[in-house]
Amino acid sequence: MPDRIQISDLLLRTIIGINNEEREKKQDVVINITLHVDLRNAGRSDDISDAVNYRTITKEIIDLVENSRFQLVEKMADEVAKICLTDQRVEQASVSIEKPGALRFTRSVGVTVERTREDFSEV
Repeated sequence: MPDRIQISDLLLRTIIGINNEEREKKQDVVINITLHVDLRNAGRSDDISDAVNYRTITKEIIDLVENSRFQLVEKMADEVAKICLTDQRVEQASVSIEKPGALRFTRSVGVTVERTREDFSEV
Protein backbone atom coordinates (compact mmCIF):
# COMPACT_ATOMS: atom_id res chain seq x y z
CA MET A 1 0.00 0.00 0.00
CA PRO A 2 1.83 3.12 -1.16
CA ASP A 3 -0.57 5.71 0.33
CA ARG A 4 0.08 7.03 3.82
CA ILE A 5 -1.14 9.66 6.22
CA GLN A 6 1.55 11.05 8.53
CA ILE A 7 0.91 12.53 11.97
CA SER A 8 4.25 13.95 13.05
CA ASP A 9 5.70 15.08 16.37
CA LEU A 10 2.54 15.04 18.48
CA LEU A 11 3.88 16.30 21.82
CA LEU A 12 1.82 15.27 24.85
CA ARG A 13 2.27 15.04 28.61
CA THR A 14 1.37 11.94 30.60
CA ILE A 15 2.25 9.70 33.51
CA ILE A 16 4.44 6.96 32.03
CA GLY A 17 7.07 4.69 33.55
CA ILE A 18 7.79 2.13 36.21
CA ASN A 19 9.90 4.15 38.63
CA ASN A 20 8.29 5.98 41.55
CA GLU A 21 9.35 9.44 40.32
CA GLU A 22 7.83 8.68 36.90
CA ARG A 23 4.50 7.89 38.54
CA GLU A 24 4.29 11.28 40.30
CA LYS A 25 4.46 13.92 37.58
CA LYS A 26 3.67 14.07 33.89
CA GLN A 27 6.43 13.64 31.34
CA ASP A 28 6.66 14.57 27.68
CA VAL A 29 6.10 11.94 25.03
CA VAL A 30 6.49 12.49 21.29
CA ILE A 31 4.27 10.43 19.01
CA ASN A 32 4.69 9.84 15.29
CA ILE A 33 2.11 7.86 13.36
CA THR A 34 1.88 6.53 9.84
CA LEU A 35 -1.53 5.33 8.68
CA HIS A 36 -1.42 3.01 5.68
CA VAL A 37 -4.59 3.69 3.73
CA ASP A 38 -5.85 3.79 0.15
CA LEU A 39 -6.35 7.51 -0.59
CA ARG A 40 -7.58 7.15 -4.17
CA ASN A 41 -11.31 7.67 -3.45
CA ALA A 42 -10.65 10.79 -1.38
CA GLY A 43 -8.26 12.09 -4.01
CA ARG A 44 -10.87 11.68 -6.72
CA SER A 45 -13.93 12.94 -4.84
CA ASP A 46 -12.47 15.70 -2.64
CA ASP A 47 -15.11 14.60 -0.09
CA ILE A 48 -14.29 14.11 3.62
CA SER A 49 -16.64 11.12 3.77
CA ASP A 50 -14.19 9.28 1.48
CA ALA A 51 -11.20 10.20 3.66
CA VAL A 52 -9.80 9.05 6.97
CA ASN A 53 -10.54 11.84 9.42
CA TYR A 54 -7.12 12.10 11.06
CA ARG A 55 -8.30 14.99 13.22
CA THR A 56 -10.80 12.70 14.95
CA ILE A 57 -8.15 9.99 15.38
CA THR A 58 -5.68 12.51 16.81
CA LYS A 59 -8.24 13.83 19.31
CA GLU A 60 -8.88 10.27 20.55
CA ILE A 61 -5.14 9.68 20.91
CA ILE A 62 -4.69 12.93 22.86
CA ASP A 63 -7.51 11.95 25.21
CA LEU A 64 -6.08 8.45 25.72
CA VAL A 65 -2.49 9.54 26.35
CA GLU A 66 -3.12 12.60 28.49
CA ASN A 67 -5.51 10.67 30.76
CA SER A 68 -3.51 7.43 30.96
CA ARG A 69 -1.09 6.06 33.51
CA PHE A 70 0.69 3.36 31.52
CA GLN A 71 3.85 1.83 32.90
CA LEU A 72 5.27 0.80 29.55
CA VAL A 73 5.73 2.83 26.37
CA GLU A 74 5.06 -0.45 24.54
CA LYS A 75 1.54 -0.62 25.99
CA MET A 76 0.85 3.00 25.11
CA ALA A 77 2.00 2.42 21.52
CA ASP A 78 -0.23 -0.64 21.22
CA GLU A 79 -3.27 1.30 22.47
CA VAL A 80 -2.55 4.21 20.11
CA ALA A 81 -2.34 1.76 17.20
CA LYS A 82 -5.68 0.28 18.22
CA ILE A 83 -7.30 3.73 18.00
CA CYS A 84 -5.77 4.28 14.56
CA LEU A 85 -7.29 1.05 13.29
CA THR A 86 -10.85 1.90 14.37
CA ASP A 87 -11.37 3.48 10.94
CA GLN A 88 -11.93 0.50 8.66
CA ARG A 89 -10.03 2.20 5.81
CA VAL A 90 -6.78 2.13 7.79
CA GLU A 91 -5.05 -1.11 6.85
CA GLN A 92 -1.98 -0.73 9.02
CA ALA A 93 -0.69 1.70 11.64
CA SER A 94 2.93 2.41 12.47
CA VAL A 95 3.29 4.13 15.84
CA SER A 96 6.52 5.50 17.31
CA ILE A 97 6.59 6.90 20.83
CA GLU A 98 9.62 8.53 22.41
CA LYS A 99 10.33 9.70 25.94
CA PRO A 100 12.76 12.62 25.67
CA GLY A 101 15.49 12.49 28.31
CA ALA A 102 14.47 9.06 29.60
CA LEU A 103 18.05 7.83 29.52
CA ARG A 104 21.09 9.78 30.53
CA PHE A 105 23.24 10.96 27.61
CA THR A 106 20.44 10.41 25.06
CA ARG A 107 18.01 12.78 23.40
CA SER A 108 15.23 10.22 23.81
CA VAL A 109 14.34 6.56 23.93
CA GLY A 110 11.32 5.01 22.30
CA VAL A 111 9.56 2.17 20.56
CA THR A 112 7.92 1.63 17.20
CA VAL A 113 5.09 -0.84 16.66
CA GLU A 114 3.42 -1.93 13.43
CA ARG A 115 -0.14 -3.19 13.77
CA THR A 116 -3.00 -4.34 11.53
CA ARG A 117 -6.61 -4.93 12.45
CA GLU A 118 -5.85 -8.67 12.72
CA ASP A 119 -3.56 -7.93 15.66
CA PHE A 120 -6.64 -6.86 17.64
CA SER A 121 -9.12 -9.42 16.34
CA GLU A 122 -9.39 -11.08 19.76
CA VAL A 123 -10.69 -7.82 21.24
